[in-house]
Amino acid sequence: MKITLATGRKAEGMVRDAIRTAEVPDVTCEVLTQDLNIAAFSTPRSLKRAIEQQQCVTASDLILVSGFCTADFSALEAEIGTPIRLGPRHAYDIGEALRYLDEIEFSAHVPADQFLTARRRADAQQKLEELERRAQAVFSLNGVKIGGGSRMKVCAELVDATLMTESEITRLTHHYLSSGADILDVGVHIGATANEVARAVQTVRSFAPHVPVSIDSLDAAHIRTGIENGVEMVLSLNQENIPDIGATLADHNVAAVVIPDSTDPQATYESLLANIAAAKAAGITRVIGDPILNVVGYGIADSLYHYYTFRMQDNHTPLFFGVGNVTELMDADSVGINATLAGIASELRADILFTPECSDKARGSVRELRVASEMMMLARARGSAPKDLGIDLLVLKEKRKGPLTTVHDDQLITATADETWQLDPRGFFRIFLCEVNEASDSQRQICAQHSPSGKQIIGESARTIMDTILRLDLASLSTHISYLSRELTKAELALRLNRTYEQDETLF
Repeated sequence: MKITLATGRKAEGMVRDAIRTAEVPDVTCEVLTQDLNIAAFSTPRSLKRAIEQQQCVTASDLILVSGFCTADFSALEAEIGTPIRLGPRHAYDIGEALRYLDEIEFSAHVPADQFLTARRRADAQQKLEELERRAQAVFSLNGVKIGGGSRMKVCAELVDATLMTESEITRLTHHYLSSGADILDVGVHIGATANEVARAVQTVRSFAPHVPVSIDSLDAAHIRTGIENGVEMVLSLNQENIPDIGATLADHNVAAVVIPDSTDPQATYESLLANIAAAKAAGITRVIGDPILNVVGYGIADSLYHYYTFRMQDNHTPLFFGVGNVTELMDADSVGINATLAGIASELRADILFTPECSDKARGSVRELRVASEMMMLARARGSAPKDLGIDLLVLKEKRKGPLTTVHDDQLITATADETWQLDPRGFFRIFLCEVNEASDSQRQICAQHSPSGKQIIGESARTIMDTILRLDLASLSTHISYLSRELTKAELALRLNRTYEQDETLF
């Protein structure tokens, strides 16, 4: 296959470098440099002129123009008889785009890098669904496969749900489900009444009737109430409560997470095995082992050793992996921690990843673990490291950095801030993040509140809000418009990164 890459003078060198390093079999490439500096400004006229001057496209199977191009090349395509499609927006993505030539048809409207990202993501999702469908589970909870070759499931805890209002429970349940939770865990506070337990479980079940629900308590009375209200799993059983509640779990075929009694590293593992044996003796058939993942600084290495030892001796019993124990008690961004712990859990063939989102710094952990669990399943199926899968957990860092543009100092002007300030005669804005109402599906948005009109413009992007401000003629001074653009961009970043935004304050 012969490909022509149409570019401009400034990007010609980068495009040629990208072709040299691509090394795609059975594909030959040529560079068509148009009489313009910026490739994004390509037009049918500039492209046709370059073709006529260089006379090198007649035998091409495909012409790729810059992914930044917005011109319509359909008429020229019909005239020359060669497909014209958008390539990637950046030269360093050319090699990857060329590798997909035989698998996909590029678009005349969508840049190749965006198209490929969407395609890889769709392929990854299709593969995940296929792997999960073929997996042979140890057992299921309300249709959700646990153990065997199935994906690690994410169990999200509603901490102290028995102290929440129904509205609070509903909002958190919606957040967890939209984040990808597979199981919802109802946390019970010490001293909770039977009515409080029943109300919390019923609220979760009524909002999410098709999602497995567990109850998080060691108290036999609380567990019994949870079972009476339809929970499918209990956290947790140990030596103290198995005699009181084991038969009830067995009668209702409820799954049980079994934990050790001792915190002594030497006795923990033996205690876990003894409690699992006791649970099975009580007639509980759906048992999940939890050696308990300790916090960093309090024996995480010992606990991982217990997980490893358990799995080496028992390749069948599902394993419970309490990731939240680590993320909640470490002042570090949760994304990398959750991804790494999910990778360790995958190697240990753990089956349930457990987390709350109790602290602000751990907000988003459910989604992070869901994506991580999918990454690990794809990597295991492919027999590779969890990279280049079509999905990722890259948030603030890039997979590949683009090149820097070199500038010359002959006409450089060093930027300086203007300390003067002038009130816009059209008024001023207060910018903040908000929720429109208290509904469970309410999303955070940016709000720009204008004075003196009282108008409140809401949206999720700086562009839409700024466009609306200009359309309504609510700002007139260029300095005010510049200021609003800066602040709205900061607010959008805060929204995307789930951070707090304060007008006129630094974001980081």
